[in-house]
Amino acid sequence: MLFACSNKSPKQADNSKLFLLVGTYTSGSSVGIYVYELDTITGETSYVSETKVSNPSFLAVSKDEKYIYAVSEDEGDNAKVHAYAFDKSTGQLIHLNEQQTKGDHPCYVNVDATNKFVVTANYTGGNISVFPLSDDGTLMPASQVKGFSSSVLAKFDTPSHLHSVVFSPDQKYAFAADLGKDKIYPFAVHLNPEDGLFLQARKTFSFDLEPGSGPRHIAFHPNGKYVYVINELSGKVTAFSYDDGIMNPIQYIASDTTSSTKKKGSADIHLSPDGKFLYSSNRLQSDGIAIFSVDKNTGLLNFIGYQATGIHPRNFTITPNGRFLLVANRDSNNIQIFNIDKQTGLLHYLGKEIQLNKPVYLNFIKK
Repeated sequence: MLFACSNKSPKQADNSKLFLLVGTYTSGSSVGIYVYELDTITGETSYVSETKVSNPSFLAVSKDEKYIYAVSEDEGDNAKVHAYAFDKSTGQLIHLNEQQTKGDHPCYVNVDATNKFVVTANYTGGNISVFPLSDDGTLMPASQVKGFSSSVLAKFDTPSHLHSVVFSPDQKYAFAADLGKDKIYPFAVHLNPEDGLFLQARKTFSFDLEPGSGPRHIAFHPNGKYVYVINELSGKVTAFSYDDGIMNPIQYIASDTTSSTKKKGSADIHLSPDGKFLYSSNRLQSDGIAIFSVDKNTGLLNFIGYQATGIHPRNFTITPNGRFLLVANRDSNNIQIFNIDKQTGLLHYLGKEIQLNKPVYLNFIKK
């Protein structure tokens, strides 16, 4: 694609560009991770590179943007996490190494702000895995694999399905969302020279959600006072007040408003950079993005609109300047680009998209 003409200086023009990282499912024609260039002024995109890897359904970028970590959402010995170096001069990924996750179907990966460790959420494995990092960004073998079978009657319970692990803004805590058991597990984060990381369960072992919620992804408000969870099975957003590792529910509000007799399928959640608006994606029945305003004094949400998207919007992201929202539509095989009205929070489809088979994850790196 051609970029719109601009009278900006070359340095300013470079600052308006981002690398867009795309993870895909590789059961079709996609081969793995794709890199595009996005102009954050015009919304135009262009292809840069691709890297072959099996089912990279979720990626994480180190804070210094030198390294990328990707899961292969597979099972058995093929359930892995991969480390890559990223060359900003070419937009290429260089494979460093990989490790087995010791849990089937890893669907989420995160890296701490100090670039000392990586953690994965392993969906059907029902556990999370912790990997210390070497100074060169490579992954060491898992130092912890934490499961969540809570009682001798566990075989009669709904099994754990770990869907995400998110760090608090101050990096003191990690929170793991268990879709199967409707719980969020809090951990204190400890770094030490020998093991790299130790996740220790808190005295409050879990924060419980409504039965049948299915907590999936977690988003902290920019002010650090509120946390929001998208629940896949109930189609609701749960709002929590937050203080030093403690989450208290203050609101449940519908994201997917389809008939209660139909299966829900909510997927992802993000706040605008200024914290004024919250967005959540919904699949299966009413493919689209729910839009909420956020009360800055209470953290409570107010539903203000709904934007239809392509089919099965599994994941989406917002540009750092708050100008665009990009949606990965797995089953319509495209990535759509929407403009965000910064005054109202509403979305406007620009008619711009990337055609790609089974896109399921989006993230940015500065160019």
